[in-house]
Amino acid sequence: MNHQPVNTTTVTSFLPMVSVVIPIYNGETDLLHLINCLLSQTYPKDRVEYLLVDNNSSDRTFTILKTSAENCPITIHPLSENHIQSSYAARNTGIRAAVGEIIVFTDADCRPQPQWLDTLIKPFVNKEVVMVAGEILALPGKTLLEQHADREETLSQKHTLAHSFRPYGQTANLAIRRIALEKAGLFRPYLTTGGDADICWRILEENIGRLEFVPEAIVQHRHRATLKELQSQWRRYGRSNRYLHELHGVDLMREITLKECGYRLLRWLLKEVPRDIKKAIAGRATPVDFLNTPIGLFTARARTAGQRDATLPENAKIIDWL
Repeated sequence: MNHQPVNTTTVTSFLPMVSVVIPIYNGETDLLHLINCLLSQTYPKDRVEYLLVDNNSSDRTFTILKTSAENCPITIHPLSENHIQSSYAARNTGIRAAVGEIIVFTDADCRPQPQWLDTLIKPFVNKEVVMVAGEILALPGKTLLEQHADREETLSQKHTLAHSFRPYGQTANLAIRRIALEKAGLFRPYLTTGGDADICWRILEENIGRLEFVPEAIVQHRHRATLKELQSQWRRYGRSNRYLHELHGVDLMREITLKECGYRLLRWLLKEVPRDIKKAIAGRATPVDFLNTPIGLFTARARTAGQRDATLPENAKIIDWL
């Protein structure tokens, strides 16, 4: 994985056809915001298509998609994936319908900034680059949980790009050359988590090119606001690691025991809380500082449970092909 400056003179005339694939499940509340972000993109409108794939939603998602496509100045293709309930299957449906030489991925609840596509595509002027990951920043959050995740940069690509096995980019902000998908295959359609790492690692294993990181290509994403949402998120991270262990042999995460949680909570109460009270009196601490340890333990336990309880379905090993 590299981050190298791009010669702006060289890329001025570099405008490949781009296909943006976005899976959507029950996304009617996000669609207006998403489409407004797509409308604001500075990449030439005649060089990009948007394939918005409804994944068997029970709300008005597909109806809104069709209406938006009819009345929009950008090219929107409303598609459906109703056979397999998986964002990866929906992405595969979009890839198969795409005409671009560069396939870009984001999610319905993401908010791409106007220069997103322009910036994300530029590194592909170098033929050695087959994947480009942009950065994922937080939307402004009001709850303590959102503020904690923002400070920890939970969604940042810097965590996945530094993975001990191999770097990978999250599909909330990732672009891949079509030729790489032709050689390494598409997403595993029955996989429910971990598919972004899996597809990046399979492409890197083919030794056809490298992964580039462009932190200036930004999408924003909202952090989880409730304990239930936070627990679900981190249990999914645990399941993902179990699945990637089965598929690629990555190490399992160390489990956080109840005994360890008890010790760290006692240390928090006796040492960290008094320290943070002093900082707060001096105006150098916030409520988020006080809750850093218990929130961290909560998410670690959720991740442990997800990894422990997960079983990779046999059909999740299947790879789709173009």
